[in-house]
Amino acid sequence: MKGPREEIVYLPCIYRNTGIQKPDYLATVDVLLIYIKQPLLPMPNLNDELHHSGWNACSSCFGDSSKKRNRLILPSLISSRVYIVDTGTDPRAPQMHKIVEPTDIFWKTGLANPHTTHCLGSGQIMISSLGDPSGNGKGGFILLDGKTFEVVGNWELPGEAAPFGYDFWYQPRHNVMMSTEWGAPKALAYGFNLEHVKEGLYGSKIHVWDWTTHKRLQSLDLGEEGAIPLEIRFLHDPAATEGYVGCALQGTVFRFYRTPKGDWAAEKVIHVPSLITDILISLDDRFLYFSNWLHGDIRQYDITNRRNPRLAGQLFLGGSILNDGPVKVLEDPENQSQPPPRTIKGKRIPGSPQMLQLSLDGKRLYVTTSLYSGWDKQFYPEMIKEGSVMMQIDVNTANGGLKVNENFLVDFGKEPNGPALAHELRYPGGDCTSDIWL
Repeated sequence: MKGPREEIVYLPCIYRNTGIQKPDYLATVDVLLIYIKQPLLPMPNLNDELHHSGWNACSSCFGDSSKKRNRLILPSLISSRVYIVDTGTDPRAPQMHKIVEPTDIFWKTGLANPHTTHCLGSGQIMISSLGDPSGNGKGGFILLDGKTFEVVGNWELPGEAAPFGYDFWYQPRHNVMMSTEWGAPKALAYGFNLEHVKEGLYGSKIHVWDWTTHKRLQSLDLGEEGAIPLEIRFLHDPAATEGYVGCALQGTVFRFYRTPKGDWAAEKVIHVPSLITDILISLDDRFLYFSNWLHGDIRQYDITNRRNPRLAGQLFLGGSILNDGPVKVLEDPENQSQPPPRTIKGKRIPGSPQMLQLSLDGKRLYVTTSLYSGWDKQFYPEMIKEGSVMMQIDVNTANGGLKVNENFLVDFGKEPNGPALAHELRYPGGDCTSDIWL
């Protein structure tokens, strides 16, 4: 937390579902000068749907001087390719290093639709999957060699894959890994249909894995209130045996924890108007943040009392219930008035806050507005036309509170090939959501 301030961030930018027949690309943004550094790094294929990224090395490789954080791992949610990007030679001008083709992943693992990337202490790279090559749900894990980036095989044992997959986080001190569920790729590929939830094509479970044996030990069913559990975060303290997961459909956050018996359980600790998407925890484990992508707000909770989070800050940055829009709120359990549209540097913000990344010192929260191109097109068609944006929020770390930096805006609507959808944010040196602590 006392390290140097962030200077650049990497963002995957997506053209799938925008009508622009150009490949997705990796953008490098200078957050001090507030501009997108050219040239961009385009992928060599169309319609990949770059989504989340990760590193070939993180703090779980601590003590091994041969491991360097010099490659950014870029899985493609739809094409199932994995791009390995060289960020070590010149951090401000990333270059393509290697491409792992989908057929290699299909044949060697039986998995598809890669999502979350974490490095392992062994130096290998592990990527969670959403499905199988036919578009059915399948929550397994792809292993890549940390030096050659060849597909090694599956992390999970044969027959142990979960029904659905999405995010994961591990805690080596406690020999445990937790994974979550989104839905079957064939259901979510082009939009959200509530009937698919009723048909069982979306998940509602947290899966508990033995980190040493790779066996699936428990599946915690969160029920209707916990439908579509997405981002999962252990506390950063490696001694902690608890964390939080954001559940999209009903707007809930569950705390998961190890019981005195040694097994794991979960309890609902936050409930807001839906749709919760991204969550993160500050490095000192004091604040939890999440974006409410349908509603339009970002929330900051003080989690000093782990079982009773306290709302410390809230900020609307767009969303679907703006007071000049077509939606009229008839009943709000929080008794808030409909928010006005947000304008920064003369631009009305399209879409809604989604992906979050916090500065290491906890004082700056970066936000982008794209969730996933198929859902962006469905819920915020104006963002498809105008492109997404990146914003910076000033955080009061003493007492809590959020305030927009009115001088910071990166507009992805002005890209050379047309408006793009910018998604997840990564720092070259690691961040609150990429590193596992030992």
